[in-house]
Amino acid sequence: MTDYYLYPGVRTPFAKVDGPLSKRGAIELGVPVVQAMQSQVQGGADLVVWGTVAPNLTYSNLARETWIDAKLDQTVPAINTVTACSTSMTAVFDAAGVIGRGDTHVALCGGVESMSRVQIGLSQSLSDGLRRLTQGKSTADKIDALRDLSIGDIKLFIPAVKNRATGKSMGEHCELMAKEWRIAREDQDRLALESHQKAVAGWESGFFDDLTIEVDGQAKDQFPRAGTSLEKLAKLGPAFDRESGTLTAGNSSPLTDGAAAVWLSTDAGRARFGDRAHVRLVDWEVAAVDVFEEGLLMAPAYAIPKLLARHDLGYDDIGLWEIHEAFSAQVLCHFAALESAEYRRDKVGVDRDFGTIDRGRVNPNGGSVALGHPFGATGARIMSQAAKELSAMPTGTRAIVSVCADGGLGTVALLEAV
Repeated sequence: MTDYYLYPGVRTPFAKVDGPLSKRGAIELGVPVVQAMQSQVQGGADLVVWGTVAPNLTYSNLARETWIDAKLDQTVPAINTVTACSTSMTAVFDAAGVIGRGDTHVALCGGVESMSRVQIGLSQSLSDGLRRLTQGKSTADKIDALRDLSIGDIKLFIPAVKNRATGKSMGEHCELMAKEWRIAREDQDRLALESHQKAVAGWESGFFDDLTIEVDGQAKDQFPRAGTSLEKLAKLGPAFDRESGTLTAGNSSPLTDGAAAVWLSTDAGRARFGDRAHVRLVDWEVAAVDVFEEGLLMAPAYAIPKLLARHDLGYDDIGLWEIHEAFSAQVLCHFAALESAEYRRDKVGVDRDFGTIDRGRVNPNGGSVALGHPFGATGARIMSQAAKELSAMPTGTRAIVSVCADGGLGTVALLEAV
């Protein structure tokens, strides 16, 4: 059985949509990250697994196009992947299925999101009509193609942060979760405040210095706010349910541009990293829920008990929790579900006592509410962050890394300090 190890990678600073990184598309944002990564390891990557969430019609394999534009060794395979907000965490799992065979031992995994450069599409009927028009061999063919189009066909498709099947946005779904689990607005704001305080302290202590590279004059994340407070957060109005909602711009992750990467290595590849800090990737779990019957972002609450039960572990055995904060409410819903014996037994099918989660071990350097959330990059950001945090802890200390994703999906990893 192959042993896998995670080494922290680098990322761009995370920036506001239409902000300092807005001139770069997904390829241009990824190039400086993969270039910086390739210089860190003897011989560089043997494999690249990379992805983004927002589609673009000008390329089909973002990973390969990014690698080519970075002017790196083109004999290295670069594979595209996508799993909504879990994209660059899934990249690690995908890579684990490839490395360890032949001479492939080190994988560069990651992803990117350029929310400032999302491509707008045409309606399907307009696309079909224009294709017929351009393919028409005669004037009559072209006239027929135009005649078949109606005014109603002439509309644009603008990608939105919502689920296709349900028609609801992530925020609308999370509002339903918050109501179901009775998550108070004040608790959401308090978690958001703590996320900002931890992120600010992380930047001030230098924790993020070797995890980020300067891009276009931007050296730090834009979002962490040193001056925020519960009072300021309480003044913000609901963002998704104007009448009775509790989710606001202050306790939700912002629309973000950024790219991030993390290293995955087999035991045979570790020598190429020298004495760099790293952790062991012990195991992982991918879960899914019925998006019409269950909270859309609740899949990690299924994955975590299954993963821990497989290793006969309880919550107190976990020394570090890195949980993606799509929304403060989503994190609090996860806590409530994970600590509910009834939920674990009846929903997840795991009937055992895991104890309670020590909140002081969660996201010690801030989470997505404060740091930002470029969809395709968050998984690699959180994996790198966890690897650095855990590598400073005593050997044998374990970590859980969790990311929820659109489509009712969730990805969770179990790490161990070595």
